[in-house]
Amino acid sequence: MEGIKVCGNTKIGETFLNSLEHKNFLFSLVISYTQTCEIPGITFAGSDPSLLKYTSPADAEFLHYGYCKSIQDIPMTPDGKPTPALLTKVALESASIPHVVINAGSKIKPQLPYIDAQLPAGKNITQDPAMIESDFLKAIDYGRIIGRTLSSVTDCLVIGESIPGGTTTALAVMRGLGIDAKVSSSMPQNPVDLKEGIVSKALKNIDSKDPFAIAATLGDPMIPVVAGMVSAASEVSKVILAGGTQMAGVLSFGRSLGFKKENLAIGATSYVANDESANFVDSIRQIADIPVLITDPMLDRSKIGGLRAFSEGFAKEGVGAGGSMIASTLKTRITPDKLFDLIEKEYLRIFT
Repeated sequence: MEGIKVCGNTKIGETFLNSLEHKNFLFSLVISYTQTCEIPGITFAGSDPSLLKYTSPADAEFLHYGYCKSIQDIPMTPDGKPTPALLTKVALESASIPHVVINAGSKIKPQLPYIDAQLPAGKNITQDPAMIESDFLKAIDYGRIIGRTLSSVTDCLVIGESIPGGTTTALAVMRGLGIDAKVSSSMPQNPVDLKEGIVSKALKNIDSKDPFAIAATLGDPMIPVVAGMVSAASEVSKVILAGGTQMAGVLSFGRSLGFKKENLAIGATSYVANDESANFVDSIRQIADIPVLITDPMLDRSKIGGLRAFSEGFAKEGVGAGGSMIASTLKTRITPDKLFDLIEKEYLRIFT
């Protein structure tokens, strides 16, 4: 299908895609927070370290309103590159795909209606376990309830996330679970050494091979909530995990809960799949035999520097950008050229 490339098991992937042409989709954005993001140099999310806690709720607000209420401007890198929520917003609106927000431990509550998983923010994994056991188990249970409910009203539930520093906690979980993973970054120069040091330090806090203990100690609140959602939703409908590294982390733990793999795919932008400092597609192959769906936003063609920066290594993925573009393509057969034009138009609306 034009605009979507299938990696991994291509036969299963083509069957998955064909089953969803012109079907109904529901997008869910899970917002969360990990204090790990406060380690200097970990993330470009947010234009100011003091604003990191506002990144996720602001992403959610931007998807709904087209502007943010929690902060004055939309989330962006220090030199003005916008949140990938811009791509997500355009994709969802182009296909009239409804969306819902799930708060899974965000420090700041978004100023819009949302489903609340009633969880605290995750701790800095170099200092403390990310979550206490009772909160971790509640996160899974609430995720299952949310996933079962949302999947009952759609042909395909698309799950995105927004959590600053989430690539590092995802890396820690995958390493703890024995996955030979290298992860992407919101920055063009991936701080690999810094992330490796954080993960090595965090891994010393693990003396168990139990996947639940590993994910609770090394992860963040988003991971068990989304893993629970996938476990329940894949029994009812198709599911697209919309994201890169963080969703690989979800998938690695999600194996412990179980999911119906013929109903599950992971979808991301080509910027994640082609990141030479990471091994996104190979990581998924190590975890589960599910299709990896890739879309190219073609932002390297843009004359707008803030958009072209995505193709040059900034952000790459996030807020379900790739998965939402794939859903839009499947529902409406919109062409990559048309989506590209709409993305440029939305950028100009915001910044002019």
